[in-house]
Amino acid sequence: MNKIMLLALVVVLNGCSKAPPTETVEALAANPERLKELREQCKTDRAKLGDELCNRVAEATNRRFLGDGKTPYTPPKEQPKF
Repeated sequence: MNKIMLLALVVVLNGCSKAPPTETVEALAANPERLKELREQCKTDRAKLGDELCNRVAEATNRRFLGDGKTPYTPPKEQPKF
C-alpha cells in the first residue's frame, strides 16, 4: 500500500511541474515558416501564446536577422568615393 501511495504522489507531483519549452530559439531560427507563423500570432494574440514564447520568437528573429554575432566587422580597404 505504501508503494502505491508513493507512486501516486510521484505521478501527481510530476504532472504539476512546468513543461519544458517545445519551441526553442534555435529551432525557431532554423524554421523560418514556423517563425513567421508565430510572429503573426504574437502580433494578434500575445495573451494566448504567452510572453515566454513571444520573447523566444523575438530572439529567434533577431538571430536570423543579425546572425550569430561571431563575424567581425571588416571595413573596406579603400575609402568610398562620393
